Amino acid sequence: MRKVGIGIDIGGTNTQIGFVDEDGKVFLETTMSTLLGETFEEYLEELYNVIETAKAESKEKFDIIGIGVGAPNGNFYKGTIEFAPNLKWKGVIEVTKLMTEKFGIPAVLTNDANAAAIGEMMFGGAKGMNNFIIITLGTGLGSGIVVNGELVYGHDGFAGELGHVIVEKGGRVCGCGRRGCLETYASATGIRRTAFEVIADRNQETLLSSLSYDDITSFKIYEAAQNGDHIAREIFRETGRYLGEALADFVANGSPEAIFLFGGLANAGDLILEPTEKYMEENLLHIFKNKVKLQISQLNEGDAAVVGAAALAWKEFNV
Repeated sequence: MRKVGIGIDIGGTNTQIGFVDEDGKVFLETTMSTLLGETFEEYLEELYNVIETAKAESKEKFDIIGIGVGAPNGNFYKGTIEFAPNLKWKGVIEVTKLMTEKFGIPAVLTNDANAAAIGEMMFGGAKGMNNFIIITLGTGLGSGIVVNGELVYGHDGFAGELGHVIVEKGGRVCGCGRRGCLETYASATGIRRTAFEVIADRNQETLLSSLSYDDITSFKIYEAAQNGDHIAREIFRETGRYLGEALADFVANGSPEAIFLFGGLANAGDLILEPTEKYMEENLLHIFKNKVKLQISQLNEGDAAVVGAAALAWKEFNV
C-alpha cells in the first residue's frame, strides 16, 4: 500500500487533485470544476465523489496521511478561506473542519503561494535551505517567505503579500483597491499593461503593433521578444526593473539565501531573470550584494500546485 498525501489546489475555475508520495512523485491526478454546487458543502460532496472514484479506478492502493489544500486567501491558522474575490463562495469558509469531517482524515490549508514555497522546500530547488522566498508570477503576484526553516504566516495567517507592496506612489489601480502595487507591474497582467504604455510612448515599429488589444498577452510579448523585437525586450526590462528593485527591499527584510521565480511569466527564463537580477543587485544594501541567488523554480509547473499542497500535508502529518 502506497503512502501518499492528497494535494488539492482550489482555483477560481478548476480544482486540481493529486496523490503525492514523500518524494514528491504524483501517482494519481485529476481535475474537477470549482463551480460545481451552489454552496461549499455541495462542492465538497462533488470533490469527495471525484476522489473516491479516482481511488476505486486506480490499480494502486493508497494509505492517505492527510489532505493539504492550497487556495486563494487561505488562512493556515484557522483552516479557512476568507473573502476570496475569485471564488464563488463568499465570506469565511471553514474548509479544513468540513473536509476532515467529510473524509475522516486530517486536513490543513494555506494560500497557493505558501503551498508553492513548501513544495519548493521539500521537493524543489530549496531543498536544504532554511531561508528563501518564492515569487509566483501568474495573473497576479504571490509570495511565500521561509525564515529559519518555517513559513512566515504572521499573527493573523496572512503575512507575505509582497505583491501588494507599493512600488509606484499613485500608480496603477490594483484589484485590491489601492494604487501602485507590485502586482500591477510584475505579473502576466502587469506586463500587458506595461506593453500598452511602452507601445504608445515609443511609437516605433514592433511585432506587437499588428495585434488587437485583446491579443496582446504575456505569451505574445514573450514570442516577440524571442524573435528579437526591441520593444518587447524593453517591456521585459521594465518589468524586471520593478521586480528587481522590489526584491532588493525584500532581501533587506528577510536576508534569504535564494529567491525563486515561479509561474507563467517565469517561463520567459532569461528575458525576465536577467533584468530582475540586474536591478536587484544594483539596489541591494551593500552587505547583501552577490549573496542572494535568483533562480527559476525547479517545480514542474503542470503539477506544482498539487505537489505544493500535498507537501503541506506531508509537513504537518508525517509523524
